[in-house]
Amino acid sequence: MIPAVLVIEDELPMRRVLRSALDGQGYRVWEAGSVEEGLSAFASRSPQAVLLDLGLPDGEGFQVVERIRETSEVPIVVISARGEERDQVRALDGGANDYVTKPFREAELFARLRAALRSAARATRHAETLTIGPLRIQCFERRVFVDEVEIAMTPTEFSLLQVLARDAGRVITHRQLLRQVWGPSYIDDVQYLRVFMKQLRQKLERDPTRPQLLVTTPGVGYRLRPPE
Repeated sequence: MIPAVLVIEDELPMRRVLRSALDGQGYRVWEAGSVEEGLSAFASRSPQAVLLDLGLPDGEGFQVVERIRETSEVPIVVISARGEERDQVRALDGGANDYVTKPFREAELFARLRAALRSAARATRHAETLTIGPLRIQCFERRVFVDEVEIAMTPTEFSLLQVLARDAGRVITHRQLLRQVWGPSYIDDVQYLRVFMKQLRQKLERDPTRPQLLVTTPGVGYRLRPPE
C-alpha cells in the first residue's frame, strides 16, 4: 500500500511545497490547516504518518501530538521554524517521532520520514529480533551481535540499547530514556545516561569518537540511526 501522509500546516505556500514534494516521492497526501481540521482529518483518514507544524491558528501542534498519542502510535514528524531546544524536547517528550527545523532540505525530511515509517512497521510486527544495519538484537535471549560477532552486554546496557532500537531512527529524549531504563526517580540524571551511552559506543561503534550508529542530538537526546 502507498503510504498516506497527513500534512497539518496553516501556511498555504508551505502546504503546497510539501504536497508537491510528497507527490513526487509517491506518497498520498491529505492536508489540514488547523488543530481542529488536523484532528478531524486524522480520525477520518487514518494516515500512515503525520507532518505537523507547531504554530497553528487555533492552538499549538503540541495539542495534536498529545491527542493523537491517546489512541495511536502513527509516526509524527514535527516541521517547525522554532529551533529552541525546549520546543524540540517538549514535542519529542509528548510523543513526536522526530523534529525538523525550517528551512529544511527535502532529502533530510524524507530520510526522517522513511526512518519513522520503518520504525512503526517494526513495532507493529513485535519482532523478537531487531536488525538495524550490522546490529542484531535478540530480545528474548538478551543477546547482541555486530556483524554476527556477539557483544557482551550488562543488563542496563542491553535495556538502553533495546529502547533505542525499538524506535530506530527516532530521537528519544534524555528524560524518556532515563524514565524507561532507570525509572522516574532518575529522569534528571543526564550525566548518568552519558556514561552508559559512552560504554555502548565503545562496544558497538567502529570508531567510538565518530559514532555512526548511536547519534547525539545535542541538548535533546539520542537516536539509533539506521543505514540509508
